[in-house]
Amino acid sequence: MHSKKVSIIGLGLIGGSLARALREKVGITEITAVNRSQASIDAAVEDKTITRGFLDLNQFVYDSDIIFICTPVRRAIEYIEILKDKVKPDCIITDVGSTKSEITTYINKMDRPPLFIGGHPMAGTENTGYRSGMVHLFENAFYVLTPSKTSNEESISIMTEIVKKIGAIPVILDADEHDKATGCISHVPHIIASSLVNLAKKLDSEDEIMKTLAAGGFKDITRIASSSPEMWENIVLSNKQQIRGILDTYVEILNEFKEIMSQDNSNEILKFFDSAKSYRDSFLNNKKSLISPQYDIIVDIIDEPGKIGEIATLLGAESINIKNINVSNNRDYEQGCLKITLPDIESIEKSYAVLEHHGYKVFKV
Repeated sequence: MHSKKVSIIGLGLIGGSLARALREKVGITEITAVNRSQASIDAAVEDKTITRGFLDLNQFVYDSDIIFICTPVRRAIEYIEILKDKVKPDCIITDVGSTKSEITTYINKMDRPPLFIGGHPMAGTENTGYRSGMVHLFENAFYVLTPSKTSNEESISIMTEIVKKIGAIPVILDADEHDKATGCISHVPHIIASSLVNLAKKLDSEDEIMKTLAAGGFKDITRIASSSPEMWENIVLSNKQQIRGILDTYVEILNEFKEIMSQDNSNEILKFFDSAKSYRDSFLNNKKSLISPQYDIIVDIIDEPGKIGEIATLLGAESINIKNINVSNNRDYEQGCLKITLPDIESIEKSYAVLEHHGYKVFKV
């Protein structure tokens, strides 16, 4: 890996974080970047994240062993058209887009397609740009790889190794399967969150009482509506076939609920919520599946200095590895406000026992 020549097209949050991670975690020293903004290139050269940077593609890029295209899908396809006849035959081209079918289908229909493996690091923040990048952005995040017809075992192995070295969890999926899954658990939820916000805006009174009272649960489930509108326009248009089918199913579910509610059908209403609760509760289990489960506990704590540090110290003393700690601002429908993410079911049980022993109110989620 150390001798690989890597190029990154697009030095935004993902591209900039990849450059940092490839240099610091993988040990790659030959990194060329292409970006529309000279300022980001200058910043990346100055902090020694990249070896060199340019505003346009050139021979340094064409001579790469691996090229990461960190742009929206439609723009990535444009770059692939330029790269296809200029790169080395064994050069791996990959992207980081949130949808995979469109670009994979495009590759598979090309007369002389390059060696391509689709990629989707499921990580990010609300911030954008090179300065927002972090070397640890991908740690413990799923990184989906979607092979095309030109992918081979060696290229998949190389990409899998890179994903692991930057701290992410590699998951290999078919492109259509990826888009259906992300359409249901990511894309449509963004549409629903935005529609709920637009609903409140439409139904609110002149004194904006809904906006005033909007807190807790409503703010929590609609937080993702604050994401970049431009980015989500691109994602929706790129995955519109899957999204349309998922929305049809969602509308059917809403219409069915509307009907049983109109009929005052108490049993069916109860079944509706009970079915959702049972399935949601099953997200935490010790069964092995294609995508590893996430293990969380919720701790009820008083808002005072030192409490988070105290909990971290108690768990650390028992050699329990904390993956993440998140303070929830919503107490409407949650027990407690401190969410702790752990690596496995054993850590859940051990943490629960330790914290309960020390008088904390703990909940498994």
